[in-house]
Amino acid sequence: MSLRPVTSTQLAKPTMEGAGVKLHRAFGFHNPEQFDPFLLFDDFRNDHPEDFQAGFPWHPHRGIETITYVLDGTVDHGDSLGNQGTLGAGAVQWMTAGSGILHQEMPKGNARGQMHGFQLWANLPGALKMTAPRYQDIQGKDIPVVTDDDGTQVKVIIGSFWGKQGPVDGIAADPQYLDVTIPAGVRKTLPVDTYRQAFAYIFDGSAQFRDASAPEGVLVEKELAGEEVNIRDQSGNRTLVQFGAGSEINVLAGENGVRFLLISGAPIQEPVAWHGPIVMNTQEEIIQAVKDLKNDTFIKSAH
Repeated sequence: MSLRPVTSTQLAKPTMEGAGVKLHRAFGFHNPEQFDPFLLFDDFRNDHPEDFQAGFPWHPHRGIETITYVLDGTVDHGDSLGNQGTLGAGAVQWMTAGSGILHQEMPKGNARGQMHGFQLWANLPGALKMTAPRYQDIQGKDIPVVTDDDGTQVKVIIGSFWGKQGPVDGIAADPQYLDVTIPAGVRKTLPVDTYRQAFAYIFDGSAQFRDASAPEGVLVEKELAGEEVNIRDQSGNRTLVQFGAGSEINVLAGENGVRFLLISGAPIQEPVAWHGPIVMNTQEEIIQAVKDLKNDTFIKSAH
């Protein structure tokens, strides 16, 4: 077993998407090799309906998969193939855009006007970029939760962890997507497949990562002769932590505990040509996708 060092940390940055939705972006639209096979990660937690209710009206996707995880509130969705539904609190939708789809996502707050959730984009290898679109909608009650003796709780959304298998399957990047809660003062070692790219996204509380390097924009308190640093996000708990090679991460929860997403996937290692929500391997394929949109031939599959 080998400990994964922290190679970088950063705070998610405020941005605006859709028809005027205010959110925070942890990464996206630059250096696709850094998080391969993942392309973008957005934190759309918001407590003010006027900042998210305009939503994400009709827009295209091709060549990628989008993963939406709702913590609170609801998201109504529909697409050009006739699919429609509502994601509630705790639900996950994994959409394989494949050869092309037009869809919309309209968030609605809970009774207190809050809309909390995340969206991750995963790349598709060239051989699957023009595959038929596919949805996997998973309700919160169907996501397994495993609790260790020390109170650590892990929701296994995708992949296998501590003997539990997540309900989403058949994904090209062979990812693992975990929602981890560690009680105050508990130190935990969590396994991560050696051959996967891995990152954590802290969205509640604070934590200490073994062998971490000092991040920019967060409070750092060095301990144990520099072998550990205490990371406390001062901007609403939106810290992205990327890990280097190894088979496990070591984390010590802060005084109020910590909750974070631990996400990993197998790198695709292919060229990336990017045009907003369309991601292909070559610029020629991007040009063709734009032509398809203009000629109303973007949708290649009826199911």
